[in-house]
Amino acid sequence: MSLEPGIKGTASCTVSDKHTARSLRSGGLDVLATPIMVALMEEAALTSVRPYLDPGMDTVGTRLDVSHDSATPVGMRAWAESELVEIDRRRLVFKVRAFDEAGPIGEGTHERFIVNVEKFTAKCQSKLEK
Repeated sequence: MSLEPGIKGTASCTVSDKHTARSLRSGGLDVLATPIMVALMEEAALTSVRPYLDPGMDTVGTRLDVSHDSATPVGMRAWAESELVEIDRRRLVFKVRAFDEAGPIGEGTHERFIVNVEKFTAKCQSKLEK
């Protein structure tokens, strides 16, 4: 398998109280929180490319540019779809879109970077030594 543009992914949830803007303190209403919509977008992207990566490699999110255009109530299913649209060495760019059962709720772009898990973790942990 090789990593190439066109790889697609999805992630979904049924909106519950723990997914609301009020619960996450990102707003005061009992609707799908933007951070949850973003998490679904990231999950769709990262899980779509994992099968194509070498052992010991994974991706980390580095950039998001998304809009959240429509509210989703508690009890409704929401999902995100991703499509890999660009590869620049270890930088991956995805088109991401989110939906609920009534239609589109958000869209944008998301960038991820391919990393060696062991090296990345060691570099991160070294911050504790400073």
